[in-house]
Amino acid sequence: MKTRVVVTGMGVAAPNAHGLDNFEKALREGRSGIRFLPQLEQLKFACQIAGVPENFEAVRKSYFDREKLLSINDNIGYASVAAVDAWKDAGFNLPESEDDTVDWDTGVIAGSGVGGMDTIANSVVPMINEGRVRRLGSRIVEQVMNSGTSGRISGLIAAGNQVTSNSSACSTGNEAVIDSLWRIRMGLAKRMVAGGSEAATPYIWGGFDAMRVMCRKYNDNPAAGSRPMSASACGFVPGSGGAMLVLEELETALARGARIYAEIIGGHVNCGGQRMGGSMTAPNAEGVKKCIRAAVADAGVDPAEVDAINGHLTATFADPYEVKNWAEALGRGPANFPYINSTKSMIGHCLGAAGAIECVATVLQIYKGFIHPSINSEDVHPDIAEFAHSIPQTCIEKPQLRIVAKAGFGFGDVNSCLIFKKWEK
Repeated sequence: MKTRVVVTGMGVAAPNAHGLDNFEKALREGRSGIRFLPQLEQLKFACQIAGVPENFEAVRKSYFDREKLLSINDNIGYASVAAVDAWKDAGFNLPESEDDTVDWDTGVIAGSGVGGMDTIANSVVPMINEGRVRRLGSRIVEQVMNSGTSGRISGLIAAGNQVTSNSSACSTGNEAVIDSLWRIRMGLAKRMVAGGSEAATPYIWGGFDAMRVMCRKYNDNPAAGSRPMSASACGFVPGSGGAMLVLEELETALARGARIYAEIIGGHVNCGGQRMGGSMTAPNAEGVKKCIRAAVADAGVDPAEVDAINGHLTATFADPYEVKNWAEALGRGPANFPYINSTKSMIGHCLGAAGAIECVATVLQIYKGFIHPSINSEDVHPDIAEFAHSIPQTCIEKPQLRIVAKAGFGFGDVNSCLIFKKWEK
C-alpha cells in the first residue's frame, strides 16, 4: 500500500501577489502581475513586458539579516522567502542559527530553469574580465551554483535529509514536487520542502526574445499580453518568482495535528525523446499523453473523475495541441471535458518557477473550492472553440471541486503531471 502524501504548507512570491491570502485574492480577481519594464525597452527587446514580484527588495530585507542577504540574489531570494512562508504555514518554527539540532526527516528539492544568470552577468563576467577576481568576494559561488537555492533553504530550516536542486526547463517546479512525493512514498523522508524559482533578468529572457517566441504586440497593454488558448495569442510573457510546498507523510501530519490543504495522489515524469514531431522546443504528443495517463493511473482514479486541469498553456501555438492532447489522454471530448485554466494568463511564464507557483494555485483552488479565470481568452482559438465552455472567463465557485490535474511541459521534450485531490478524512 502506498504511503499517502499531503500538502501541509505553502509559500509563494508571484508577480501578482506575495503570500497565500494575497495570491488567492489575485487568482479570484483575475489580477495580472504583468508590467512594462523600461529596461527591456532600453535593451531593444521586442517583448518589453514581464511578470516580476513587486517590491521584493523590501520583502527580502524584512526576512533576512545583513549576513544572509550577502548571498541571497533574486533567484535564491524568491525561493527562500517562499520556503520560510511555507515552513511557518505548515506549523513549524525557524530554528536559531546557534541550534545544532538537525531535522534528519526533512529534505529539500528546490530547482530553477536557469538560476543565477543575473549574478553571473552583472558581477562574475565583468569583474573577471576587468581583472578584479579578488573583488568577487567569498559569497559569489553559492549564488551561482545551481544547488545554492536548496542549500540556502536547508540552512534556514536545518533540513538533514536529501537536499538538492533540480533543473528540467519549464517542468522544473512540477518535477521537484514529484521527486519529493516519490521520496516520501519510498520511506526515505517524512517531509520535503519542494518547489522552484527563477530570477527576473533580461539575461535569462534574451534568448527567448531572440527566438521570437515571446509576446511583442502588447507592450502598451501589459495586462492583456499573456493570452493562453486565445486566437490572438502571440507568444509567452516572461515571468519570475518562486513557490515552495511542504509535502508530508500523512501519518506524520495527522500525528501532529497539521492542517492539510490537499493530498497528492499521483504523479509521472517522462520525455518524448525528441521523436515523432518532438524536438528541443516542441512536444512529442504521444509523450505528453503517456505522461498524463500514467499520472492518472498512479493516482488510481478514473479519467472521468478529473474535475479540472491547470494546464501548461503558455500562449503559444502549442496551446490548442495541449488541449487536444488532454482530451485524448483522458478520453473526454468537448461534451464532458473538465474545466481548464492557465495561471500563466496572470503571471506570465515563470520558467523554472512556473510549475511550483501553479501547484500552489492548484492546491488553493481545491482547498478553497473555486476555479480561477483564464484571463485574456475571450477569443478562444478556433481550433479549440468546441472546448470554450470549459475555459472559465470569471471565477467559478466550486466547493465540490475534488480532483485537479497539473501539468508542465518543457524544452527538451520533457513532461510532468501531478494529480491533486481534496483532502477527505
